[in-house]
Amino acid sequence: MPVIDPLTRLGHVHYTTGMLDQQIQFYQRILGFKLHWREADSAGLGAGAEDLLRLTQVPTARRVRGTTGLYHTAFLVPTRLDLAQLLRSIAETRTRIQGMTNHGTHYAIYLPDVEGNGIELAWDFPPEVWPRSFEEMMSRNRALPPQEVFEALGDDPPPWEGLNPATTVGHVHLHVADLEATNRFYHEILGFETPFLMDSAIFYAAGGYHHHIGTNIWQGTDAPPPPPNAVGLRFFSVVLPHTDALNQVTARLESAGMPVQVREDGLLIADPSQNHLLLSAAL
Repeated sequence: MPVIDPLTRLGHVHYTTGMLDQQIQFYQRILGFKLHWREADSAGLGAGAEDLLRLTQVPTARRVRGTTGLYHTAFLVPTRLDLAQLLRSIAETRTRIQGMTNHGTHYAIYLPDVEGNGIELAWDFPPEVWPRSFEEMMSRNRALPPQEVFEALGDDPPPWEGLNPATTVGHVHLHVADLEATNRFYHEILGFETPFLMDSAIFYAAGGYHHHIGTNIWQGTDAPPPPPNAVGLRFFSVVLPHTDALNQVTARLESAGMPVQVREDGLLIADPSQNHLLLSAAL
């Protein structure tokens, strides 16, 4: 069974939006993103380093439910203090959240953006304390009280200056139509590991991480892909550490007969549920 390079990570996510100005304002004002660039109907946001989120406006874009596509994007901050400052901003702006969970691998705060795209704000525990099986993870999974997060602020917290520059896209979680076909693609062809498996969801990772990609059939088996003008995920990017690693994955895709679109910024492919990935090499 092929194994993807252990240094593989995620890069930016790219969304279609019908409300570019409102989305930029949301991510800046509430979550502390910086506007890296804006050109015509597109923009790139992040924490001051590489883009974490790109947005392209389509005037006819609309929200569509019951399809494959994005469940949420996890923006991973490096410290508990960073997560506490984000939660304080959410509280001070009275922004609605959908829940808070201690997964045993990480803290998670869930909320939607302006157009309903799922967001997970995450902070990882040290890898040596992560659960090593699905059963152990579920036994440790519990609600996360806000005060447990706020404890990191201490008595005299420093002023918040926005997202920590070391913030990354930790993982993406996708709705898919068929878990068996999904597993063939992400595990058997791309070579991601499968640290956690459930009857209705499979999680994929590189290099021993808890997960870089989550997949589920919670919209129903055989859920259709969204129409081209749907609000939401255009693609997420997978960054391999060097060209040789990218070439190995490309060869497996070609051998499997998977269509690959060559672009200036990488190789665009679609999983069996028509969720799109952009593969590129860091070096």
